[in-house]
Amino acid sequence: MSQEMQFHTSLKGYFLIAMPSLTDPNFSQTVTYLCEHTAEGTVGLVINRIHPEFTLDTVFRELHMESVPEMDSLPLHMGGPVHQGQIFVVHGPPFGHEACRPVTPSLALSNSKDLVEKLAKGQGPESFVITLGCAAWGPGQMESEIINNTWLTCPASETILFETPVGKRWEEAAKLLGIDVRLLSGAAGHA
Repeated sequence: MSQEMQFHTSLKGYFLIAMPSLTDPNFSQTVTYLCEHTAEGTVGLVINRIHPEFTLDTVFRELHMESVPEMDSLPLHMGGPVHQGQIFVVHGPPFGHEACRPVTPSLALSNSKDLVEKLAKGQGPESFVITLGCAAWGPGQMESEIINNTWLTCPASETILFETPVGKRWEEAAKLLGIDVRLLSGAAGHA
């Protein structure tokens, strides 16, 4: 069966959960929220890696934005190895910002200054994750990695995305599948 036939349904709005055997430092023990998945490729945001040096205050200062103190100390995530100098925001309503792209009926991906300005003032969406960078795969690349036992997939949970402590998101995402990810083998079985 061809990859196209096996992956005829979009994984947009799904979690991509790294298998324990994945040692790539960009993705080891990560959960990636898939924001786009088409025949042309896939884009997602790693949601369980906090930037070790920066908080949202760093972003606001870099963009010369006034911010409210409660926003300044919120974490900035490392969204992936692509476009590491760009800001990406996965968020709940309200929508309608510049460059706001729906992912699901209740979530969108934005990459615009107007949304970041609202967040700085504490006036943006209640639920959000801001990242520097994103993850991207070319046509068929992610599908091939899934077939080769690099990733697990499941529909995303907004609770894990926005409420679960960052350090527990990998294990909690796998539990959505009824799996203790730390007990998994890296060996793939293909019939």
